Amino acid sequence: MAEYFVICSGSSHRTIGALAEAVREDIKAHYHTKGIVEGQPEDGWVLVDFGDIILHIFSPDQRNYYRLEELWERGKILLRLQ
Repeated sequence: MAEYFVICSGSSHRTIGALAEAVREDIKAHYHTKGIVEGQPEDGWVLVDFGDIILHIFSPDQRNYYRLEELWERGKILLRLQ
């Protein structure tokens, strides 16, 4: 189980891929760990597993369909940006 979930959206397949790659590069540079990637930007959902932190990057349609925030609604929200 992860300690934290980061859930965000990208407006296009290219944006989703770029976000995933940028986060992986930054985490690798600062914390010397590389995330495990699941999914493809073209599918509208990329998950990057950093161990205790799981990053979900959705297309707007996929985020609305899966509504992960509702599954974890009892969890504490540390930061919400819009």
